[in-house]
Amino acid sequence: MAVKNAMTSDFLHSAYGGESMAHMRYNHWADVADKEGFPNVGRLFRAIAFAESVHAGNHFREIDGDTPQDATVTAGGVFCYGTTAENLQGGINGELHEVEQMYPVYLNAAEFQDEKGAQRSFHYALEAEKIHAKLFQDALDCVKQGKDIELKKIYICPVCGYTVVDDTPDVCPICGCKSEKFVEF
Repeated sequence: MAVKNAMTSDFLHSAYGGESMAHMRYNHWADVADKEGFPNVGRLFRAIAFAESVHAGNHFREIDGDTPQDATVTAGGVFCYGTTAENLQGGINGELHEVEQMYPVYLNAAEFQDEKGAQRSFHYALEAEKIHAKLFQDALDCVKQGKDIELKKIYICPVCGYTVVDDTPDVCPICGCKSEKFVEF
């Protein structure tokens, strides 16, 4: 069923566009990190890019019949190639914008308008973005010291984009997905 309310629909379109661009941007920035000798940062960018595509897919499914090609883009950040440190800061800025500004407003509107699917989609993204900002900050702290971040494995929940390093919980704490379905990076 399509979203009933124009404001929630607009927010879903905006979030879809922003998450889609973050997905692409993080994949490009992964290549920069690899070239600069930070392969784990590159892997982190790729893992979180996958999580962003999960968010975009969730938003797209909730749009259901609207025209996502008309999506506007929010959650700015740096759109050009910079150094790995600059790109990580751009990632942090974008994730914090989503956590502190964008998703709380979008979620509030979806709750007010009783749009259950949009509520779920925005909630999933909001909770995962908090983790992404922290992981990018940890990576930036290492890169500023000339070191790559130490990561064994990165796991992404394919339902909500929850991101965890080294070991998975039995079930995703955000959506309840079983850990054996998580995607490993």
